[in-house]
Amino acid sequence: MPGLPAFCLRPRDVRRGAVLTLVFLAAVGAGAFTGSWDHPDPGRSAGPAALVAGTEPSATGVPPGPRAPAQAHRETGTADRDAVARAAAEAVAEGKSAKSAAQEVVSRSGDRWGAVYDQGEYEAFADDLDGRWTGVGLWAGRLRDGRIEIDRVQPGSPAARAGMRAGDRLLSIDGQGVTGLAVAEVVALLRGEAGTPVVLKLTRGGADLTETVRREQLRSEPVTVRELPGGITVIKVASFTRGSGDRVRSAVRAAPPGGGVMLDLRGNTGGLVAEAVTAASAFLDGGLVATYDVRGAQRALYATPGGDTARPLVALIDGGTMSAAELVTGALQDRGRAVAVGTRTFGKGSVQMPTELPDGSVAELTVGTYRTPAGRSLDGTGITPDLAAADGVEERARTVLSGIGVGP
Repeated sequence: MPGLPAFCLRPRDVRRGAVLTLVFLAAVGAGAFTGSWDHPDPGRSAGPAALVAGTEPSATGVPPGPRAPAQAHRETGTADRDAVARAAAEAVAEGKSAKSAAQEVVSRSGDRWGAVYDQGEYEAFADDLDGRWTGVGLWAGRLRDGRIEIDRVQPGSPAARAGMRAGDRLLSIDGQGVTGLAVAEVVALLRGEAGTPVVLKLTRGGADLTETVRREQLRSEPVTVRELPGGITVIKVASFTRGSGDRVRSAVRAAPPGGGVMLDLRGNTGGLVAEAVTAASAFLDGGLVATYDVRGAQRALYATPGGDTARPLVALIDGGTMSAAELVTGALQDRGRAVAVGTRTFGKGSVQMPTELPDGSVAELTVGTYRTPAGRSLDGTGITPDLAAADGVEERARTVLSGIGVGP
């Protein structure tokens, strides 16, 4: 695949070179991903994000402060890489935290997507790209006042069996208060070896609860497939973790002849760009998927030839469709391959690169943006659907497909 970055997944390899990353707003958490992008509380901030893509490995994330709406994501500042490294080196020489010193420089720079991770956080993010992790099965985010709230509980997980629910507030982990902590720090407390217990104190409706659960090896299913009447195949891609692109291609090949496809990217917070390009390739016969710049150097991502270019296709999108998922949607939309149905996407199209600091922590700094085949920059604007629909999105998509001869 010409121009497509290769991957290597361990943080120790950062020192081998720089990496392209397209951030996505979800991350490893108590179980799978943490963070939130569409919570009704406008003061919520998102958690750290997982490794995304590149010529070398990287984990990247978002600033710890409150997040503005997607429409407000205009040009972002960029932290000076040398200044960040210098601040970290000086902190180490003085016996202080290199991570804290680097984060202070990044925060002052206005780089809203810049972040700093310690080795443990970074390695945990990399592990999640295989869709497997050790945890209790919670998605969580931080509110403006620093409180940690559970957004979602994975079915069948230790947290689910203990009766935890979305909306519960997490107060402490093994006796350590979590209010005010960054989500990455909460993640670190929830991590551990499979089989080890963790005591969680929560509050629900004014009542405090204490639950002891055991960490387990968990996994997510990034791609699920179901059939609708009339030969319509719905391919839901929750995230672009390792292997998801091939699963999309397999689902397309297995779809009923002459049937249409709904590619459901709602709530997809992104992932590995290589997997996103592979997924786009399932519907394209080669050609451009996206371009990107890294400090002024222009590069391109191309689809592999041989995709299904005849099958009717609708892409389902919403405000939780981000980064690599926007890259896929933009490519299919610009090249006239899919009709996009839903609501405007999040608008995350900036590129980050990592710098390893003297203590082994990693600073992710914004260096550029990516564009769709038609040259659109999605950073701060997102993708406007061809057919707007806030409710009944699948029904609207079925109407589109029926209009081109698919379904009853």
